[in-house]
Amino acid sequence: MGSRFDITVVAKDSAEANQYIDNAISEISRIENLISSWKENSQTSEINRNAGVRPVKVSEELFMLIQRSIRISEITDGAFDISYASMDKIWKFDGSMTQMPSEVDIENSIRKVGYKKIVLDAENSTVYLSEEGMKIGFGAIGKGYAADKAKDLLISQGVVAGIINASGDMNTWGKQPSGEDWKVAITNPFDKNKAFALLPIKNSGVVTSGDYEKFVNFNNTRYSHIIDPRTGYPATGIISTTVFAPKAELADALATSVFVMGIETGLNRINQLPGIECIIIDENGNVHRSDKIEID
Repeated sequence: MGSRFDITVVAKDSAEANQYIDNAISEISRIENLISSWKENSQTSEINRNAGVRPVKVSEELFMLIQRSIRISEITDGAFDISYASMDKIWKFDGSMTQMPSEVDIENSIRKVGYKKIVLDAENSTVYLSEEGMKIGFGAIGKGYAADKAKDLLISQGVVAGIINASGDMNTWGKQPSGEDWKVAITNPFDKNKAFALLPIKNSGVVTSGDYEKFVNFNNTRYSHIIDPRTGYPATGIISTTVFAPKAELADALATSVFVMGIETGLNRINQLPGIECIIIDENGNVHRSDKIEID
């Protein structure tokens, strides 16, 4: 998935721990072979190749992941959208951009994007992208899903506690050998070597989306590398968003969504979802939090 995975398990010795970790790596590789749009033989690539041509029969696992992704799109009013992969890459965040793209180019860049154009047939387990040139991708949900599946596998094999960290998309279960809860540090976006806060996490997922490494400035506005799939414009006003949810898959998708929706709309949406909490740091360093979260 183009990302680093760190796997921590509590086991009786290093030999047992290494076996469990190998099993988790195998599960993550299996997920990658299923969902990666970079692998030609994946079912996702087959869906994309047949956009505007025909429905593609897929496994129940991939069908359900796409179905859940569309549900998250509905919950977030399209701020999350796996068909973002159809977007033309007109924004560059490597320092090479000297001016903003034109309004026409931005408008054209999202012509093929739209989760409502993804047609699912549950009876036949098929997925059809209704326009030629459409693509789906799981960049904003795939790492979280892989972390969840690796956790589920290890729990089924008797691992009492651990952490799956997919480049910041984390899922935990159990407790540390000391009996303490696992704790997650939220990076200070203005100083990556310091933690903004240290929070206990109990059998849940936590994901942070941030633009403190990839952004551009035009006309005194900071544009994030996270693009709104509805408008083609980068998100503005937020430096980082951290979401806590029962599953890393959901936290992953919602962290991106809140970034796109903005502070007021994002927090309002999170406050309507049971069991989900959020911390937002805006571009001025102000901290915004959902109603039920407690931090020191």
